[in-house]
Amino acid sequence: MRALVVDDSRAMRMLLKRELVSLGFEVDEAGDGNEALDKLQADGAVDVVLVDWTMPGMDGMSFVHAVRADPAYEEMRVVMVTSEGDPAQIFHALMAGVDEYATKPITKEALAEKLGLV
Repeated sequence: MRALVVDDSRAMRMLLKRELVSLGFEVDEAGDGNEALDKLQADGAVDVVLVDWTMPGMDGMSFVHAVRADPAYEEMRVVMVTSEGDPAQIFHALMAGVDEYATKPITKEALAEKLGLV
C-alpha cells in the first residue's frame, strides 16, 4: 500500500512516515498541498493521504477540495491529521470529503484504527 504524508513540519512528516512504514505502507512526503498535488500528478493516486490543515502555500482544506474535485482520486482515502480540534472545523473537513479526522499527536494504534487496519 502507498501513502502520502502532507505537512509543513518535517518532524511531523518523519513521525507519521515512521508509523505508516511500521503498518506496512510505502510512504512519500510533501511539505504543502501544491507539492502533494504535483507528486500525485507525477506518480498517480496513493491508497491514503495524511494531510495537515494549516500549511503555507496550499493548505490542507484547499488540497482536499482539489483532490475531491478530480475523479482520478475518488478512491483515495484522505485523513486530516491536525492540531485543529474545533468541532466546526471537523464538520467542515468531513463535509469537504475527508474520510477521517485525527488530532495531533496521534499514536500508531489510533492511526491504524483511522485507516481501518484494526
